[in-house]
Amino acid sequence: MDELDKKLTAVFDGKVVRKDLLHRIKKGTNVPTFVLEFLLARFCASDDPSEIQAGLEAVLETLHDNYVRPNEANKAQSKVATKGKYKFIDKVHVNYVEKDRRHWAALENFDSRKVAISEKYYKDHDRLLQGGLWSEVTIAYNEIDEDDYAFYIEDLRPIQLSRFDFEKYCEGRHQFNRNEWMDVILRSLGLEPSRLKPRVKLHFLARLFALVEPNFNFIELGPRGTGKSYFFSEFSPYSTLISGGQATKSVLFYNNQRKKIGLVGFWDTVAFDEVGGIKVKDQDTIQIMKDFMANGRFSRGVEVIADASMAFVGNLDLSVSQVVNSEVFDLFQPLPKEFDLAIMDRFACYLPGWEMPKNSSEFLTENYGFITDYLAEAFHYQLKHTNRYEEVSKRIKLGSSVEGRDEKGIKKTVASFLKILHPVGNPTDEEFEEYVSYAIECRRRIKEQMNKRKSDDEFAKIQLSYFNSKEEEVIVYCPESKSADATQNPTRKDINHSDQNESRDNSVSDISKNPIYHSSVQDTSKTIQLNESLPVTVAPSEQHFTILYGATGYSYDSILGPYLP
Repeated sequence: MDELDKKLTAVFDGKVVRKDLLHRIKKGTNVPTFVLEFLLARFCASDDPSEIQAGLEAVLETLHDNYVRPNEANKAQSKVATKGKYKFIDKVHVNYVEKDRRHWAALENFDSRKVAISEKYYKDHDRLLQGGLWSEVTIAYNEIDEDDYAFYIEDLRPIQLSRFDFEKYCEGRHQFNRNEWMDVILRSLGLEPSRLKPRVKLHFLARLFALVEPNFNFIELGPRGTGKSYFFSEFSPYSTLISGGQATKSVLFYNNQRKKIGLVGFWDTVAFDEVGGIKVKDQDTIQIMKDFMANGRFSRGVEVIADASMAFVGNLDLSVSQVVNSEVFDLFQPLPKEFDLAIMDRFACYLPGWEMPKNSSEFLTENYGFITDYLAEAFHYQLKHTNRYEEVSKRIKLGSSVEGRDEKGIKKTVASFLKILHPVGNPTDEEFEEYVSYAIECRRRIKEQMNKRKSDDEFAKIQLSYFNSKEEEVIVYCPESKSADATQNPTRKDINHSDQNESRDNSVSDISKNPIYHSSVQDTSKTIQLNESLPVTVAPSEQHFTILYGATGYSYDSILGPYLP
């Protein structure tokens, strides 16, 4: 244990666990992280190697005997029926059924939706009624034939926190300085901060923004194998990960037939994995998504307001250097074609995934960090109950190039930093300016790419800046594109400009003079039919064609045809 471990275990006793033990056991088990950490805290609360080894064996034995896997529901029910009762680890929901006028428990992997439960359990543990709670639960068999249920809960011990004390969390935070607290957060993610560069530390924190700030729109594109989806699939029980497939308005937003809100009403964060593979068949989905990403509300016959953040993660197969120096490609290339500029403009933060290290054991910590569920509860509480936006607005001063959505995105990013690193209290001027600079960079990355796509000057104000504590204006750049002229000064071309139309007509005329050409060229102003009776006697000459973005009328044959006899 180092000094930070000693301080952390003293201040947050019972809420921390050795993260290297989690790494050792997680690789061979497909079990939620917080379930493993609960068992590790029970069986491996020691620094003695022999005791730890015995504890790890006890964890694996407990999982084998008590953890219910989805495909073993029938076997689990049979155990209860034959033995009278049995202890399981499963997620328990409690629902009030109006027609029965009573509460019923539902066990997720045990696959029973009508399990009797005593009132004391859901009164003592609120989360049973609000999305469910992973628990160590003893299920007993009901042998009374007159009753209309087969199982009842004899005992229940929550694995996840059933209640969270935010004031104690903030009191504990006071015992650490900013850098120590940042290291605690990173170790809680399983990472060893001493092996990470300062900038990469900020990147890992940025992956958490959608978990602490409501209606925060986040995107990360980068290479495979950097752990992009882990934060949304494993880190928090309040986030859900949609892996590719079709995104429908009924699933995401509101089902008109069932009169039921979609995923945005049940989760703090809705994340889309492999965003390039999303299929959107109904354009209404995109329009509703735009409305929701803009202000957290939408209408589908009824007005719906929700706090869910949206995160989009995916792979970027192109070289970043080539993309930023290209007049054709941009860093939004992997997104589905339905994601237009209006969607892109609603992103608050574009994390440069190409700067993230590949998953490797060298970056994993062997020290203590928060139990995942405890930190997830802290983030969930802040998303629902704290607002740092106004605090940021009073302190930040942005430059003239920062427009409406730029300002909103930057402030929400800075507010996210405050929630994670300063849940109570204020950062120093130096720390605050570090957060502002990072937030502006993440927003500028979005605006630069939109500016490349747009043929006019709508997004031309990319020189985003802020004023520091000395009242000096600081322009922030994205490191990958700072010296890329194709990104900083993209070519401005108007497809309706007379000079360009004339140039284009001349190109068509040049083609028509070539006897080897046996096709027709469609132009917006006229159609030229070439003479097919001319003999092929002249080889095609070298030519250069300029095809403007958005132009129509060109075909494969019209450009390459003469050169492929």
